[in-house]
Amino acid sequence: MKKYIPNAITCLNLISGCIACIMAFEGLFPYAFLWIIVAAVFDFLDGMAARLLKAYSPMGKELDSLADVVSFGVAPGMMIFFALKGLTLNIPLDTYIPYIAFLLPAFSALRLAKFNIDERQTTSFIGLPTPANAMFWASAIVGTHTYVEGNELLYVSVIIVLILIFCFLMISEIPMFSLKIKDFSWKNNYLRYILIASSMVLIILLGWSGIAVNIILYIILSIIFR
Repeated sequence: MKKYIPNAITCLNLISGCIACIMAFEGLFPYAFLWIIVAAVFDFLDGMAARLLKAYSPMGKELDSLADVVSFGVAPGMMIFFALKGLTLNIPLDTYIPYIAFLLPAFSALRLAKFNIDERQTTSFIGLPTPANAMFWASAIVGTHTYVEGNELLYVSVIIVLILIFCFLMISEIPMFSLKIKDFSWKNNYLRYILIASSMVLIILLGWSGIAVNIILYIILSIIFR
């Protein structure tokens, strides 16, 4: 039975991502964010379970990527789409602008396909991981969508630019450190400890939108210390 446990946890990741999509469709962005966080927890646990139980399988690897496309690609894309869809811009073709959100699921799929065949990413990442991308967008939408009135065009412009930047980061060759901790020494984990401490401070100061700022810090630290 133990060989099925990691795949069962991965399926819980996928189900959580589906629920996040429904929450986004209903305009319940904080709940969508919550279910993306739940999906990220299951995504962490399935890998841990596979390592502890030595229950690796090619099917598990593919299933994990399929679940991640939904939870960390489609779900945040849906959040952005419905956040933009509710805005009135009064510019040509403004009804089509929200569809740019679906670049994120497409590039998330590309990033995951690349990860599956790239043997360099065993202990770290090359390109922005899809869970980090999802956390940024879910946090950013929750933290900003209620303060858009009067600045709709600027808001949409910033969102479009950030979508293009994050799509590039996901398929880039920029090394990104992993959050997996193999021991508790400062020498081997100082970047991880800095990121964990900063996330706590930023959440206290900025609320859940502090996670988006922390993801930007993660990208900066990865580039500086790569």
